[in-house]
Amino acid sequence: SVAIMLGSINFYVPIFEEALEKHGLPLELKYLPVIESALRPTAVSKAGAAGLWQFMVTTGKSYGLQVNSLVDERRDPIKSSDAAARYLSDLYDMFGDWSLAIAAYNCGEGNVKKALIRSGEQENKDFWSIYNYLPKETRGYVPAFIAANYIMTYYCKHGIVPHEARLPEFSDTVVVARDLNFKQVASVCNIIVEEL
Repeated sequence: SVAIMLGSINFYVPIFEEALEKHGLPLELKYLPVIESALRPTAVSKAGAAGLWQFMVTTGKSYGLQVNSLVDERRDPIKSSDAAARYLSDLYDMFGDWSLAIAAYNCGEGNVKKALIRSGEQENKDFWSIYNYLPKETRGYVPAFIAANYIMTYYCKHGIVPHEARLPEFSDTVVVARDLNFKQVASVCNIIVEEL
C-alpha cells in the first residue's frame, strides 16, 4: 500500500504544502492524509468522514466546505487541504502541542480535553502523558502519523518502489452553467470517457 500511495503522493504534496505554508504550519503535516485516507479522495469512513483529510460533515461545514446532495467539497483536494490547515492551526492554538493537535484531529478536541482533565496533566501537556486516557484508536494515531512520516521519507532505504500512478498531468476548475454528460466533457478535453 505504501508503494501505491507513493505513486500518487507527487500529485497531492504540492497541494498539501501550499495550504500548510499559507497557514504557517509544519510541512510534516502533509502526511496526515496518508493515515486518514491512504491518499484516496473518495475515501469514506464508517463514521461518515470523507475525503483525503476525512472531514465529518459538521467539521467540514464549520471550516467552509460545502456539503449537500450535489456537492461534497470534503473530496476537493484543494479546498479540503485549506480547511484542514485552518483546523490544524486552531487545534494547535488550543493545545499548544502538535502531538495533542494531531490526536484532537483524530478524536476531537473534546476527547483530548477530557483526557487532559482525567490525567491531571493540564500543566505538562503532551500526548504521552495522556495516552492511557485517550480513545483506543487515537492511541495508535500519533504513532501512525510518525510512522507515515518516516516511511514516506525513507522508503528507498526499505526497498519500496513507488507504483506508477495514473493521475492527471494537470487539473483545473471550470464553472458549468448547465447539465453536461461525460461524453461532452471528454470530447472538449480530448480524452476518452474511461480516463475522465
